[in-house]
Amino acid sequence: QVQLVESGGGLVQAGGSLRLSCVASGSIFGIYFMGWYRQAPGKQRELVASITNGGSTNYAESVKGRFTISRDNAKNTMYLQMNSLKPEDTALYYCKASAQGTTGRTYDVWGQGTQVTVSS
Repeated sequence: QVQLVESGGGLVQAGGSLRLSCVASGSIFGIYFMGWYRQAPGKQRELVASITNGGSTNYAESVKGRFTISRDNAKNTMYLQMNSLKPEDTALYYCKASAQGTTGRTYDVWGQGTQVTVSS
């Protein structure tokens, strides 16, 4: 199984920047997809950005041009660089990995979440 630990959240003023990190451990060889999701109070969890093993990235329209997702395979770490932050970016941010186990079964793993709060 894969374990994920996020860090890097905090309180920032509008227009500021934060970088989130997600460190993967365990059976990381099976990971084929990783993504950042967020959930604001009273709203559904939504995909913010994702990256595949091949390096293909995908972004929510609301963050395009402001957020950048990346991976450092040597450190087993995924990042989300968030620039030009807006109050509407305030949410609990989760890291997710999709992996295939040794039996061929695929499964999803979530981190515990890290809070991002953007003040106006």
